[in-house]
Amino acid sequence: MEVTRFERTLTELDHVRLLNLLRRGGSDDASAAHAQGLDEVLDACTLVPSHDVAPDVVTMYSQVLLQDGQTGLRTTLTLCYPDHAEPALGFVSVLSPVGSALLGLQVGRTARWPTPTGDERCAEVLAILFQPESSGDYAM
Repeated sequence: MEVTRFERTLTELDHVRLLNLLRRGGSDDASAAHAQGLDEVLDACTLVPSHDVAPDVVTMYSQVLLQDGQTGLRTTLTLCYPDHAEPALGFVSVLSPVGSALLGLQVGRTARWPTPTGDERCAEVLAILFQPESSGDYAM
């Protein structure tokens, strides 16, 4: 199932923190390009209080199970802030193309993002394996 940019849900807390992250900004062109994608998500999302977010929505520090749209391979990723990103360990920055593509999606939706070569990748969100808000952590 495809998603438009208007079909994303963010917690109010994630929204404030991400706006602050964008205000601090990055210094290189790649950071600016990724920040623009995140900025579009922040402008077009639906906001909800942390305690009201559905358990099937990708929030910050959610661990998600994805299925690659081309290869069918399944991958587990955790969406995090840039300071905590370790892609080799599955921690992807919200400022990365895949990170901003995942933010606010529901299970069953397809994330789409550009690769450095200009191709497009996609992956379906199969499951939320961990979401801080569902575990009662509203400040993570």
